Amino acid sequence: MGLFSKKKKTVKNENGFINIEVKELIHWDEPNGEGCIVSDKITKDGYKVGYMVRETPDSERPDSGWRFMAGNEDDEYMNNIANHHVFAINTICNYDPDIIPYLTSDINSAFIRVDSHNFELDDGSKPIFVEKQ
Repeated sequence: MGLFSKKKKTVKNENGFINIEVKELIHWDEPNGEGCIVSDKITKDGYKVGYMVRETPDSERPDSGWRFMAGNEDDEYMNNIANHHVFAINTICNYDPDIIPYLTSDINSAFIRVDSHNFELDDGSKPIFVEKQ
């Protein structure tokens, strides 16, 4: 008798985003707001965050400066603004809680995923570990 694991079915909302239960995992109290830009590879395709960078926040918007990508986006994908959306950082923490320890990093910090649960500062010497949730 063999053992079978059932694959969890991904449920998406009417806009194509993966439905997740959003719990308060962090309390963001930085002055410019908690918005972040996120690749649809994470919120629609189910990849973990593979690359994260904190840019200077846009002072005209509630922007934390954080940008999150899966790490497998090519230039064509990145250049299409329809492939990126603004979310609250806490929401993205619920998609991928592995990012939480890095969120207080300085502006101009960039990190790559190096294994299933860890990131390192991106010095350009290692490939991004790309993995689905």
